[in-house]
Amino acid sequence: MSAALSTTSNFPDPDAAYRLIVEAHRGISDEQSAALDAALVLILANHIGDLAVLRDAVTLAKRRVVDEQQAAS
Repeated sequence: MSAALSTTSNFPDPDAAYRLIVEAHRGISDEQSAALDAALVLILANHIGDLAVLRDAVTLAKRRVVDEQQAAS
């Protein structure tokens, strides 16, 4: 049975989680930053281990990116 994708924060301090990710990118090139993001996605996807949840997350993330691009146009 698949778990549902959780879209509410599960962190006791969401700002600290955000800062941790932002700080991980500080001082590295754009190419290294993209590689870090890709590695992080793959590591966390493996941790989730649920293809249905991953599919929902990919769909949601892609929709947000497309919506943001359209809003900026």
